[in-house]
Amino acid sequence: MRFYQLEKFINLHDGYRRVFKIDEHQLLLLQHDGERHLFEAQCPHRGHSLETAHIENNCLRCPLHGYQFQLNGGHVRVVSEEPCRPLRCYELVYRDKDLGVLL
Repeated sequence: MRFYQLEKFINLHDGYRRVFKIDEHQLLLLQHDGERHLFEAQCPHRGHSLETAHIENNCLRCPLHGYQFQLNGGHVRVVSEEPCRPLRCYELVYRDKDLGVLL
């Protein structure tokens, strides 16, 4: 596994949201209520981008079909069509003044 730097701590704030492409991975880093989360950047239902997804009741809501995934753990909370797997979550790694991920 290798460390990939995503962002400097100084740039993070509530409302922060950014998509990163690392090899075959597209990752969504966001900060909400002081907590940082790193997910796959597309909804597992139909692959729609979650970059503009709304956050409601501690869930990320896909803008295409309304599927909702818990911020903590990525579990599916609301399904609008067929069943869907959970949203993949990645563990954040803190190094010095940087935030990153091991892939």
